[in-house]
Amino acid sequence: MLPFGNGRSGNWGLAVCLLSILLLSIAFAIEPAIAAKPKLKKEKFLSPTQSASPGEQSLTNIPLPIGHEAKGLVLPDFDLEGHLRGRFEAASAKRLDEYHIGFHALKITTYTPENRPDLTIELSESVLNLNTRILSSSERTTIKRADFNIAGDSVEFDTNTHTGKLVGNVKMVITTQSQLLGNQNE
Repeated sequence: MLPFGNGRSGNWGLAVCLLSILLLSIAFAIEPAIAAKPKLKKEKFLSPTQSASPGEQSLTNIPLPIGHEAKGLVLPDFDLEGHLRGRFEAASAKRLDEYHIGFHALKITTYTPENRPDLTIELSESVLNLNTRILSSSERTTIKRADFNIAGDSVEFDTNTHTGKLVGNVKMVITTQSQLLGNQNE
């Protein structure tokens, strides 16, 4: 027997009403926490041949207001034909002004015209100029490819041409010499 009365049918209605109010209160209290929790969904992997749609994030379309920071930002970099030429993954990014984005713990993967991964560039702190598309950092930067690793104290990297300049305490380790030596049997 419920503690709401002496068993009359009117008290059962009151009990159901109070229970409904209690459940609704709990639901409304929990709803903001559920809404704030990231929803699990199937991750869409970018293949090197996908093209950017007008509403999709890319290096030319970063939906980040000035002064705001985004965590876990992943941006594709497409060429004019829509081929993926790079992928930017940052622990955080902040819009510094209309033409500059600051990145923290940035990892860039570039792709060859044959759609294979080429370079991996790791920068701890960097700034991308959206007009020139030059990424610069005054902190130690590492660039890796299948046949070499190179690091320097500062870098300027042109995201259009995939060329760059390392300055200060540059160290290069060549891991595959066959391309440098050519075919010795000829």
